[in-house]
Amino acid sequence: MTQALRDRAGRWRDQAIALGWLVLIWILLWGQISWANLLGGLVAGGAVLVFFPLPPVTFAGRLRLRALTVLAVRFAVDLVGASVHVAVLAVRPGPAPRSAIMGVPLRVRTDLNLALTAEVVSLVPGTLVLDVDRDEAVIYVHVLDLPGTGGRTANRDRVLTVERRIVRAVGSRAEIRTVSSDPEAPS
Repeated sequence: MTQALRDRAGRWRDQAIALGWLVLIWILLWGQISWANLLGGLVAGGAVLVFFPLPPVTFAGRLRLRALTVLAVRFAVDLVGASVHVAVLAVRPGPAPRSAIMGVPLRVRTDLNLALTAEVVSLVPGTLVLDVDRDEAVIYVHVLDLPGTGGRTANRDRVLTVERRIVRAVGSRAEIRTVSSDPEAPS
């Protein structure tokens, strides 16, 4: 099988998987399984895929269970710690915390890395990704309580650490070398 045929088959497989998920969501939204809901989900999901096509996301890496486990555990720890920090800020009397918006250039420029890094950073309370520059691979992050979280350098390092964990969990060997050999990479 030629590369073009494999690529086309991969795109059709991805579209079929996306359609399956859209149909499932449609059925869950209606709250009951019926032939009408299944048909309606196929029509609505097909329309979404035709009229709002997503760019193809390439995945050159492989899943590494150990690194994925480290990512999940560290995410849970960061989630709990940040939640406590934001809760303390909410009930603490005094002036409002000083916040900042900062741009963090990522080292791996793939769409998958940008999306996963932005999602993980945004899910932790106290940080929110405001914008992503795909061309320059920069994510712009709003940080709550900048002095209390260690300042600009600590928050930049935190984002780059998340990126490194994600790349180690799902990246290619070349991407792992990129995040591991960066002299400015946080340890």
